[in-house]
Amino acid sequence: MCAKELILPKHYENKLDFTTTEIAIKYVKDLFEKRLAHHLNLMRVSAPLYVLADSGLNDDLNGVERPVCFDMKELGKEVTIVHSLAKWKRMALARYRFTCGKGIYTDMNAIRRDEQLDNLHSTYVDQWDWEKIIDPSERNVETLRYCVMQVMKALKETEKELSIVFENLEPFIKEEVYFITTQELLERYPDKTVKQREYEIVKEHRTVFLMQIGDRLSDGSVHDGRAPDYDDWSLNGDILIYYPLLDCVVEISSMGIRVNEEVLLEQLQKAGCMERAQLPFHQQLLHHELPQTIGGGIGQSRICMLLLNKAHIGEVQVSLWDEETLALCKQHRIHLL
Repeated sequence: MCAKELILPKHYENKLDFTTTEIAIKYVKDLFEKRLAHHLNLMRVSAPLYVLADSGLNDDLNGVERPVCFDMKELGKEVTIVHSLAKWKRMALARYRFTCGKGIYTDMNAIRRDEQLDNLHSTYVDQWDWEKIIDPSERNVETLRYCVMQVMKALKETEKELSIVFENLEPFIKEEVYFITTQELLERYPDKTVKQREYEIVKEHRTVFLMQIGDRLSDGSVHDGRAPDYDDWSLNGDILIYYPLLDCVVEISSMGIRVNEEVLLEQLQKAGCMERAQLPFHQQLLHHELPQTIGGGIGQSRICMLLLNKAHIGEVQVSLWDEETLALCKQHRIHLL
């Protein structure tokens, strides 16, 4: 971490002591996942920490992050710590014989060794990964928007309940969502960088769902990287929330309608990685053995950080930080776990 990149709010007040923070973290996680399961019709399941390296199941994120790998003695094969469970969940829904309109969620824990550390990023990642089956006729923006609004409804209900139990916390999240595509955002702010565009639109509307991430824009650029083999780049997006404490944008969720057979081949071609089509997951999809789904990941520590009015993700999860960061945080009354 480059400590100078830290956001250190002036006159920061840590509203919950250590014990109360731990109690509140448990409260947030228990309540939010129940509300999420209710609004999206999801059932909790167990999930893997690692998968076979040659299965095609791991999420390649932007294609440059290195997964943590090790060999299993008994199998004689290499396995990788998951980056996310985007593809595993789809296979699980098929294996568990779920039907249309029903889905699953799970606790996903990951190690992202190449993460650039700051107030919002840690090498330890914990999120709720969820996935549900939809009918092929529901592969449209309306389905995507509906699921986004259900996630926000669960979040706002959690925040409201939390503020009753912990009275000194300040609710600030806006449930109403402003929807905009990456192309529309480029046209609105053509002279700004990607992060500057996001900041401007989120500062104005408070809660934004930024759609269509992964494909090239009209100027030839890509707003942000997305693996080509799970989200349909025309039917995905990120939920972005303005966090007044840090005066910044916080992405709490990446989600989307998943690729079908045609879109998979199209996006693999665009990404220049057609060889992936031979991997087990991709073969199952191409042979019509997997259901059509929508799903995403929701950051657990980020949700806790926001709802508990914390200045650093290390206040709600245990990870590793450099000595300069530890000293600066202590100096500014930011108590890392």
